[in-house]
Amino acid sequence: MDTKNVIIVGVGGQGSLLASKILGHLLTNAGFDVKVSEVHGMSQRGGSVITYVRFGDKVFSPTIDKGQADFIVSFEILETARNLDYLKPSGQIVTNTQQIDPMPVITGAAEYPENLVEKIRAKGVKIDAMDCLSLAREAGSPKAVNIVLLGRLSHYFDLPESAWLNSLKANVPEKFLELNKKAFELGKNFQG
Repeated sequence: MDTKNVIIVGVGGQGSLLASKILGHLLTNAGFDVKVSEVHGMSQRGGSVITYVRFGDKVFSPTIDKGQADFIVSFEILETARNLDYLKPSGQIVTNTQQIDPMPVITGAAEYPENLVEKIRAKGVKIDAMDCLSLAREAGSPKAVNIVLLGRLSHYFDLPESAWLNSLKANVPEKFLELNKKAFELGKNFQG
């Protein structure tokens, strides 16, 4: 199998590290060679964060070059737009439509761009966009956005739901497992 590349982008504090850990666990258990990068960017709350997950028969490097991502999984729509140049022409975006103002917007030095999903789609990019924050709240916690996104991402992987749930169980504290299972299901079953 050719190596597949997933980039997870977001803002510090949103749970992208846990998402990459769950995805790495899932793919390793499915028999792939997997490399997960360190988090790049300012992982403190508010800064941009990028994590690379690569999997296949044999993976030699954890980094992904521009134009090589099969998937971009994004926690925030401006981060999606900022990282579009990583996506392959045939790639797929799975994104949360939530907007988190970056510092230039907070200070008034810039305005948050409008209609980003429509602008991205107009470029011919395959984008699966949904309000993950609302679904996470419905599941029981706004912190479950990462799991809602993984539920949505599961549509694009030929792996059984039980494998995803096993990786959730292995990486999420027991007391939050049911909430996270619900978040996964809401993301997976979203009709938008």
